[in-house]
Amino acid sequence: MKLLSANHWKDYRLIDTGGFEKLEQFGRFVLRRPEPQAVWGKTLTEKEWAARAHATFIPDGSASGNWERNPAEMPDQWYVQYRHQGLNLKFRLGLTGFKHVGIFPEQAINWEYIYQACQKIPQASVLNLFAYTGGASLAARAGGADVIHCDSIRQVVNWANVNMEESGLKDIRWLVEDAFKFVKKEAKRGRQYNGIILDPPAWGHGPKGEKWKLDEMINEMIGSVSEILAPKNSFLVFNAYSLGYSPLVLGNLISTHFGPETSHLTELGELCLEEDSGRKLPAGVFARFSR
Repeated sequence: MKLLSANHWKDYRLIDTGGFEKLEQFGRFVLRRPEPQAVWGKTLTEKEWAARAHATFIPDGSASGNWERNPAEMPDQWYVQYRHQGLNLKFRLGLTGFKHVGIFPEQAINWEYIYQACQKIPQASVLNLFAYTGGASLAARAGGADVIHCDSIRQVVNWANVNMEESGLKDIRWLVEDAFKFVKKEAKRGRQYNGIILDPPAWGHGPKGEKWKLDEMINEMIGSVSEILAPKNSFLVFNAYSLGYSPLVLGNLISTHFGPETSHLTELGELCLEEDSGRKLPAGVFARFSR
């Protein structure tokens, strides 16, 4: 199994972690956010954290919270870029009520994989499920693929559209729909894709109130995904953030539904972000293959 770190960022930096928090720099701005896996102590002092942070997320006891910031120093929205070996992506960031800012920087290592995979497949068709603000969709489109971007929340789909335009790309197809329902419909239609990307949350809701629970539904979801991924000239990228999931869980799901012959093709591992001190922050598990 592999440990992959997104180390080609110029506009992102993990400064320090610890005490169930992380201190990160996105472009010019430094943010302080909760991080449940950072159970160790901080490298920097509390005084240094407080002095560096332009904005601090304060949880309200539920899944949401508020940002404490100086409006004169910290805008509501700003932009960062990701450039590496032909990829030139631009993202609008913002302070949301759920501590997210619009990108998961550890996913840059998968953007590179997706971009390269699409370049190898003429006229590739790619489906990005649970697609959020579209980093993977942009990477696939930059690689020359026709892309369907599926997410259940209209606001983040609109956000992804802004990112597409800022990145100088066009013609991604936007779909505000429940990903689970859409994949099952595509399987019934006999539709196939050269690439499928899925990054499911632990739980969520579709646009019509459909419920998603990862533990209960992911087995059936991967089964349907296996029906719509082309048998040749295709790739799969599968991420999971659920605490406690091993990469082996993803590998077993893939071998169950795609066949044991995919085992030797499948990369399994963990994504991480490396802080200034060299410590590595876990950022989810992944499985991916190309065939």
